[in-house]
Amino acid sequence: MDNIYRGWRRPGPLPPGGVDVEPGESLDVISGSYRIFQYERGHRYSTDDVLTAWYGSTYAPRVARAADLGSGIGSVALICAWRLPGATFCTVEAQDISIRLARKTIRYNGLESRFTLYHGDLRDPSILANEEPFDLVTGSPPYFPSGTATEPGHPQAVPARMEVRGGVEDYARAAARILAPGGLFAFVFPVVQDARALNAIDDAGLTLIRRRDIIFKDGEPPLIAVFAASRREDIPVQYHPLIEPPLTIRHRDRSTDPEYSAIRLSFGFPPGNVPP
Repeated sequence: MDNIYRGWRRPGPLPPGGVDVEPGESLDVISGSYRIFQYERGHRYSTDDVLTAWYGSTYAPRVARAADLGSGIGSVALICAWRLPGATFCTVEAQDISIRLARKTIRYNGLESRFTLYHGDLRDPSILANEEPFDLVTGSPPYFPSGTATEPGHPQAVPARMEVRGGVEDYARAAARILAPGGLFAFVFPVVQDARALNAIDDAGLTLIRRRDIIFKDGEPPLIAVFAASRREDIPVQYHPLIEPPLTIRHRDRSTDPEYSAIRLSFGFPPGNVPP
């Protein structure tokens, strides 16, 4: 792997590797030298996942233990693990084919001692019942109830987009159940469903700490937002959440916004605004 790209040097540890890429899979860079196994035609990690990991790992007060709900192929947890080298992680994923890839990724990056992968439904209260509370809980809930949007062609990608096993409300309830005192729940959800996300936070007994809209291209409306919440009993009643100015990813000339370039650097990726 090339550790220098257009004057940018790749930070962080080198993974041990030694795990083969099988037909139909790809092995892709995700943070520093960490790599992730993905299906070439299945669900692949996205900017939504990256921003969820960045938001949670940036604004959690401290993180010794972290959990990722509906973890899929492990992208959010893997980025958090790269950024939080002292933390241990528990992930929960229901799909056999996704957790299979996640296990390969954990082995490839030498993270077996830091990860416990649970194969199950995040709505099941027994799934993490024997675990100590978590300082950080992350989640990328599916965005659409079944039947309200076009389903992806690959079966692995369907639960990542459609609410096959619950929605944002279930993620919030699960997070509230496993959060440590003062811990943070970070997740991403569409701006057009903002009221639903806020109701999910409130109904789960959480308090919104901060949120930020994401604009993928300057001049267009925001499509998603990242949210951070904590247990209601840990936050003063008079607290007013921080509504941050929108984060822009790209400008109309396709250049990367300077702030997002800096964010890319923070999770071990080249800034995106350097010339050829």
